[in-house]
Amino acid sequence: MMEFSINTTLLSALLSSITVQSLTLMMGLPLTAVAALLLVPIMLLVSECVAAFCRVSTRQLSPTYTEPGNRVAILIPAHNEALEIGITLRSLLTQINPQDHLIVIADNCTDETAEIARRAGVTVLERYDTEHCGKGFALDVGFRYLQTNPPDVVVILDADSQFSSGSYQVLVKEAMRWRTPIQATYLMEQPVRPSVKDGISAFAFLVKNLVRPLGLKRLGQACELMGTGMAFPWQVAMTVSFANDHIVEDLKLGLDLSIAGFPPRYCPQALVTSRLPKGEDAAKGQRKRWEHGYLSTMIEYVPRLVNQGLTQRRIDLLVSATDLSILPLSLLVMLWGCLILVAGLVAFLSGYFIPLALLIAAGAGLGVSILLAWYRYGQAVLSLQQLAQVPLYVLWKIPLYLEFLINPEKRWVRTKRDST
Repeated sequence: MMEFSINTTLLSALLSSITVQSLTLMMGLPLTAVAALLLVPIMLLVSECVAAFCRVSTRQLSPTYTEPGNRVAILIPAHNEALEIGITLRSLLTQINPQDHLIVIADNCTDETAEIARRAGVTVLERYDTEHCGKGFALDVGFRYLQTNPPDVVVILDADSQFSSGSYQVLVKEAMRWRTPIQATYLMEQPVRPSVKDGISAFAFLVKNLVRPLGLKRLGQACELMGTGMAFPWQVAMTVSFANDHIVEDLKLGLDLSIAGFPPRYCPQALVTSRLPKGEDAAKGQRKRWEHGYLSTMIEYVPRLVNQGLTQRRIDLLVSATDLSILPLSLLVMLWGCLILVAGLVAFLSGYFIPLALLIAAGAGLGVSILLAWYRYGQAVLSLQQLAQVPLYVLWKIPLYLEFLINPEKRWVRTKRDST
């Protein structure tokens, strides 16, 4: 009887050991891999935020360039922008040089966009093609128009964006100096009476479009293109095709140029601003297009960048792949929260703590990054009390990410303006 009891105890201990090992193999090891994959881009995010946080002396560029013979063309794609195009043109016409060629591409417009632009005295190209919609196709019309008399530099500006004083000239000067695409700082202004969501959205935009590219610049790396406030040497622009309906055509364009050997450079001295859309529907529509497009591009281009980085033996492409792997902040916080709950459960049941340790490190890095970015750059747009409400903002965006899994946005959709 004693022997039977001992054997039963041994068998029970063996089965328990097998169960723990099985749980570790089935959940612990894959979870470790996922945690490591999440930690790598977060460590780059930490590096970017630390580099942007540190104060370094930077060369201040002159607001004018010294080569008056340079020919510059400015392309402004515009789809039903009658409310904004006049403001944009009046601001720009005070900054450009007399020899610069300002072109508005009125793309499938049903309002007075083209007429307002003509009254401002600029060249207007009208395009009607409902089967090929999107900013990329409009830009292609502008580039084909310029082929008969190519400029030295092409600047692209959205119809609802304005350069701050002197920024246009700085951008052109940098494009001529480096002979590569140049991206200005692109930030969103909040409405007159902003909500907490507006503040958090503006802060997320600031991290994406100022803190991270500034950190990458200080680390000697390329930045992403942001769609407006971009300058291209003509020969560089001709190496890629603009004619596409990609939902985030600017991001795709910058990655294609990087692979082709022309990684975009960030120019913090130049500033372009636009305004956050008013209204819940407009804000949701804009975020849906941006974030669905970003996630789709990440899935498509991260493997391509890694492959090209290894093939071309270029560290910068591997860094770009890692940077592209940094999820939108809301999704990153959401994913981290879910994973750490699972890792905690696995650690409790099996005693396997590696994924939990990796995720704690990732969470610490994410928290440090957000706090550094807010402390140095974000206090003007978001109070500390509002920053504490970020979890509520994350909950607001859960349906947006679920929709990406079910019905992702695939085509370019113009953000609704205040009265359209």
